[in-house]
Amino acid sequence: MAVDVLTQIDIARPRAEVAEYAAHPSNTAEWYVNIKSVEWHGAAELRVGAKIDFVAHFLGRRLSYTYEVTEHIPGESLTMRTSDGPFPMQTEYLWTDLPDGGTRMTLRNTGEPAGFGRVAAPVMGAAMRRANQKDLGLLKQILEAR
Repeated sequence: MAVDVLTQIDIARPRAEVAEYAAHPSNTAEWYVNIKSVEWHGAAELRVGAKIDFVAHFLGRRLSYTYEVTEHIPGESLTMRTSDGPFPMQTEYLWTDLPDGGTRMTLRNTGEPAGFGRVAAPVMGAAMRRANQKDLGLLKQILEAR
């Protein structure tokens, strides 16, 4: 069973500012509650082909995985994909302007769990949705406090 989790939040900051901060993987440990560390393969340059190691704690487990940036349109979107670990996944960020000058950020995680994860997919999807909403709330708080 595939997992497809879509969450959004409106942030009262300009799109360029939100996208610049949220897109850079080095900032994720600040606003993703479950991300514990981020390490780049080579230079910390956000570009297609860049690889980044993440360590997270999710549903009581330590997860270690490598994301590869597959698409990046500065100020508009970022897509990263991992094929390793128990839960191969794609993460997409989209940023759109709001009429009041703010930004709507959309976060979408899709993937096909393997092994035991396949059985737990519905629970995993619900837990991811809750975690993503919490993370986006923290991102909003950080950016709006600037």
